[in-house]
This record gives sequence, C-alpha cells and structure tokens, in this order.
Amino acid sequence: MKKAFVFPGQGAQFVGMGKELYENSPRAKELFEKANDILGFRITDMMFNGTEADLKQTKVTQPAIFLHSVILADSLTEKPDMTAGHSLGEFSALVAAKALSLEDGLRLVHARALAMQKACEATPSTMAAVLGMADEAVEKICGEIDEVVVPANYNSPGQIVISGSNKGIEIACAKLAEAGAKRVLPLNVGGAFHSPLMEPARKELAEAINNTHFSEPICPIYQNVDAQPYTDPERIKNNLIAQLTSSVRWTQIMQNMIADGATSFLEIGPGKVLQGLIKKLNRDMDTSGIQ
Repeated sequence: MKKAFVFPGQGAQFVGMGKELYENSPRAKELFEKANDILGFRITDMMFNGTEADLKQTKVTQPAIFLHSVILADSLTEKPDMTAGHSLGEFSALVAAKALSLEDGLRLVHARALAMQKACEATPSTMAAVLGMADEAVEKICGEIDEVVVPANYNSPGQIVISGSNKGIEIACAKLAEAGAKRVLPLNVGGAFHSPLMEPARKELAEAINNTHFSEPICPIYQNVDAQPYTDPERIKNNLIAQLTSSVRWTQIMQNMIADGATSFLEIGPGKVLQGLIKKLNRDMDTSGIQ
C-alpha cells in the first residue's frame, strides 16, 4: 500500500485560494506572511481577494499555486511514499519530499515565473490541446512542420497539449484536425511552455537552481522530463533545469507510479484536474484531494 502525493500546475488557480487555510491555521498564516516578505509584495491579497486577471499573470500564478500546495502539504501529518507534480507542481513535490525548503522553493518558482514571462514576451507563441489522437500520430505531425511545434504535455491517453510559435500551432491545428483528431483547441496562454522557445528562461533558471541547496528527498520524486523516480539531488537539479524546454510526461509518470505500487493518489493544491487524469488512466484507482 503506497500513497502518492501529486501537485497541480499552472491553470488550477482560483480567486480565494488558500484564504480558509490562512484564517484557520496560525502555522499557515505564518508561512503565507513569510512568503509575502520573500516576494516583496502581498501575494496573499491577490490570492484571496484579487481578480481572475491578477491571478492569470504568470509571475503571480506560479508562486500562488506553489504556496497553496506546499502550505497545504505542510499541514498534513501523513508522509508520501512517492511524489510528482505537473510542470510547476514539480517544485511543490520537491518541497513536500523535503528536497527543497519552502523558502528556496518559492524563490526558484518566482525566478522561473519571471524568466518564463520574459521569454513569452520575447517571442509570440502559444499552445493547443489535442484530443482523441494517439501520441505517436501527434508526434509525427508536429515533426513534419517547418516551424517550432512540439508535444508539451502528455496529460492522459488521447490528450496531448502541443506548444510552439503562433504560426506553427496554427498549421499543426489544421493538420491534426484533418488527420482525425476528435478536437483541437487553441489555449488562452501567453506562450509556448515546455518547448524550445523557453530556452532563454531555461538558462536563467539554471543559474538559480545551481546556486540553491537541494537535499536528498524522503521519498522518490517522479520527474517530468522522463517520468522516472529520483532521489539523487544532482540528478533532480539537472532534470528540473531541463524541464522548461522538455515535455511533461504526466501519462507516463502515472503509469510508472502505479507500476511501482501506488495504491492511492492525493492531489494537494487548487483544483481537481490531476484526479481526473488519473481516473482516465485507471478508473479503479483511489483518488482524493485537498484544496
């Protein structure tokens, strides 16, 4: 019987996130206030009482979701047997597994958000969700396009998000629809996350990660770049750096966790997206969440 803790990524945010936790737990309030000091602005005001537009800014969204997730995890007495996080959520997973301190994790997430925002502004780019098509077929079509366009998120069987230049995504959407995808949905995002267009952000984040202390985690962390479990701090750091320009292999992470004995999944943080993706993979799997 193994319990997996999983953590959501960007897109799970909602106005009011973390407010109940802040108001009902002195420990949580202390951690939120420490985060406000580290960031140099009151992110709690935006989380609890801001607008959806406030929360959609990458520089706000990422630290907000991270904070909500890790402070929730801090409130639990139960420890995970394995952890993973979707994209940004990998940082939350690292803190929950004690590989990173909350303070260092927040500084890295803030640096990541600012670097990604800058990369998005430098190159007009976007993403699209592809439903009802085999992974291999999506990969083949992306590979045939003479523009930057790559599979970015393997979310569940039959659900892939592609990422690239505006022109590349436009061409890919037309070709994928023509080839029989059930649906191809352009996403309202500010850039091409997990694609080669994030290279400037990767370089910037690499410096911050290399200057941060990582400890050996209390349990394996299944990382986005190759869906494998890791406990070696240096390997974890290298994989975290590569993550920004690599695909998020979430389908494969879930498959590997289940193969390695996971019997239940607890989603920690805003939303229920990951529980839904796990159920698509294995409807009999025990899933729950706290937010």
